[in-house]
Amino acid sequence: MNTTKSKSFIPAYQRLVKLIESHADELSRNLIQDLQKRDSTATFRTYDEKEIYERAFNVYSHLGKWISRETTKEEIAKHFTALGAKRRKEGFALSEIIQALIMTRRRLWLKILAEGLLDNALDLNQALDLNNRVILFFDRAIFYTAVGYQRDK
Repeated sequence: MNTTKSKSFIPAYQRLVKLIESHADELSRNLIQDLQKRDSTATFRTYDEKEIYERAFNVYSHLGKWISRETTKEEIAKHFTALGAKRRKEGFALSEIIQALIMTRRRLWLKILAEGLLDNALDLNQALDLNNRVILFFDRAIFYTAVGYQRDK
């Protein structure tokens, strides 16, 4: 089957989400390496690597769910408020948690750019829509993580 032709039948948005979800293992492993080598995320060097992997994998492998219009702001708020409280109890600084979420988002876009899937104006337009959804999701994740972290004081 001609992959160029079949590619055109799948909207760029769906191809990009599928790319991220299907490469969740690689993305998670690369993120762990990044987290463990930065001074701004030093606690990640002392924390269980398997647990960090599972957390990253969960975000990447379920990206489509997280950014879908069916996932409500309230669901994101509940999940990430609890996450913030849990990370505080685990001894992470708020700045480290925020940095980790930012790095998680950055890894995602580095993968998309590396794959070169955005090759026409329609793809770029759909990628912008995806970018907006991803940014909104991570902005909410960061905010509600901070809320949960501070609420647990």
